[in-house]
Amino acid sequence: MAEPRIILHETGQALAEGAVERELPLLERLWASAVVRKTLLLVALGLVWEIYARHLDNPLLFPTLTETLGAVMERTRDGTLPARAATSLRILLMGYAAGILLAAIMTVLAISTRIGTDLLETLTAMFNPLPAIALLPLALIWFGLGSGSLVFVLIHSVLWAVALNTHAGFLGVSQTLRMVGKNYGLKGLSYVLRILVPAAFPSILTGLKIGWAFAWRTLIAAELVFGVSSGQGGLGWFIFENRNVLDIPSVFAGLLTVILIGLVVENLVFRVIERRTVRRWGVQS
Repeated sequence: MAEPRIILHETGQALAEGAVERELPLLERLWASAVVRKTLLLVALGLVWEIYARHLDNPLLFPTLTETLGAVMERTRDGTLPARAATSLRILLMGYAAGILLAAIMTVLAISTRIGTDLLETLTAMFNPLPAIALLPLALIWFGLGSGSLVFVLIHSVLWAVALNTHAGFLGVSQTLRMVGKNYGLKGLSYVLRILVPAAFPSILTGLKIGWAFAWRTLIAAELVFGVSSGQGGLGWFIFENRNVLDIPSVFAGLLTVILIGLVVENLVFRVIERRTVRRWGVQS
C-alpha cells in the first residue's frame, strides 16, 4: 500500500517543480514591467497628439509631435535648450534644498517641544494656502532682479508640503518603536534619525514628491514673470520669448522638456530612493 503513495508523492513533487520552473510567455513578462506599460502609454499619447495636430492642421495653435521634436533637436544642437534647462534646474535645486532644510528644522522642533508644534501648525495654517507665485512681486522688491527672488518663492513652495508630511509621519510612528529607541538610550537628533525617520519615511518621501512638483511648476511660472523683468531665465523664459515671436513648435519644445524632466525625476530619482530606503527597510509592502 505504501508504493502508490510514494508514486503519487513523487508525481506531485515533479508537477510542483515543473510549475515553478515554467517560464511565463514573453508578452506576459513584458506586460508585467511597469516601464514597458508606461512607455506604451507615452507612445499612445504621442500618437494621439500627432493625429489630432494633423487633423487640426494649424501649426500656430497646435504643432504636431514631429514638429515639436524637430524643434527640440534644433534647440538642443544650438545649445539653447540645454542651457535654459540647466539654469532652471540649478535654481530649483537651490530652493528645494533650502526648503527641505528649513522643513527638517521646523519638524524636529515640532516633534521635540509643544511650542514647536504650535508654531508649525500656526505657520502652516497661515502660509500653506498662499500661492507661492503671489509672493514674487514682494520677493523682487526684497531681493531684486536675481536668483534670490526665485529661490525665495521656491522655499515657500517646498517648505510647507515637506514639513506637514514629515510631521504627520513622525506622529504616526508606533509607540513600540518609540519605546525601543528610548530603551536604547537614544535622544535628540540620534532618536529622530534612527527611529523616527526610517519609520516615517513613506510620509517624508510623499512630502518630497509633492514639494518637488510644487517647486517645479512654481519655478516655470515665476520665470515667465521674472524673465520679462530681467531679460533672462530658464525654461519659463524660453517658453515666453518663443511665444512672443510666434515660434510655437519651440514653445511646445519647452513644455515638452518640462514634462520630460518631471518624468525623469519621478520615475528614476524618486523611484531609486524608494527602492533603496522604503522597500529595503520593510516599511511599505
